[in-house]
Amino acid sequence: MVGLIGPNGAGKTTFMKILVRQLLASGGSIKVDGTNADKNENYLKSRLGYLPQEFGLYEELTVHQFLDYMAVLKGLGPGKKERIEYCIEKTGLIEQQNARIKTISGGQKQRVGIAQALLNDPELLIVDEPTVGLDPAERIRFRNLLAENASDRLVLLSTHIIEDVESVCNRLIVLNRGKILFDGSPVELIKKATGYVGVLEAGCEDSLELEKDCIVTSRLITESGACYRVVGNRLPPGTKPVTPSLEDAYMYLITQSG
Repeated sequence: MVGLIGPNGAGKTTFMKILVRQLLASGGSIKVDGTNADKNENYLKSRLGYLPQEFGLYEELTVHQFLDYMAVLKGLGPGKKERIEYCIEKTGLIEQQNARIKTISGGQKQRVGIAQALLNDPELLIVDEPTVGLDPAERIRFRNLLAENASDRLVLLSTHIIEDVESVCNRLIVLNRGKILFDGSPVELIKKATGYVGVLEAGCEDSLELEKDCIVTSRLITESGACYRVVGNRLPPGTKPVTPSLEDAYMYLITQSG
């Protein structure tokens, strides 16, 4: 499972739209098993499942009817019924399969989106910002669902929410302004920030001064003042070094990119 992370506007969605052929690239090429996707688009799409950041559902249809419709569009032949039932079970939608889509929750609609992406049993599953707007319980459920599906396929998850990739991705690609800043494991990214993260007790009025030299990633207000978690090349005097979190390491990398 590969996490594609970066701030808003980094180019994550643009990259994914190019990868699934919704946008045409101005340069470069995409190769699948050594085959240029420009010359054999069907070869790519037959191996691809895609859940875009914004996707439309036919709200008047039931979950089962919608998946049946999508299965026809994907060209599923014999075994279509069994594949639909498998995807409904895999995404935890058995109780909702006969409900009209307009009556189910936002998290359940996201699961319908994943179900349709899995219908053709893709080798590559691409998911763009899937947890935006979901409550914490649904976000956890959705992350676990993606992790389960990564056992027998490649899953590319795009997000700017570090929590979404911290526990489920074994490879991270950090993108900013259309450029790759990092490609490796979460542990490798954390190592890059070692020595550049610490905690500091200071008065609440000092926060603006701190932010001139470093990034304040969290602050805890207490009766005696405040405790700040800071990230930067030169930590303020009196800062106690701490082990970086993945979020700390991500923020440090972004700030170093200018």
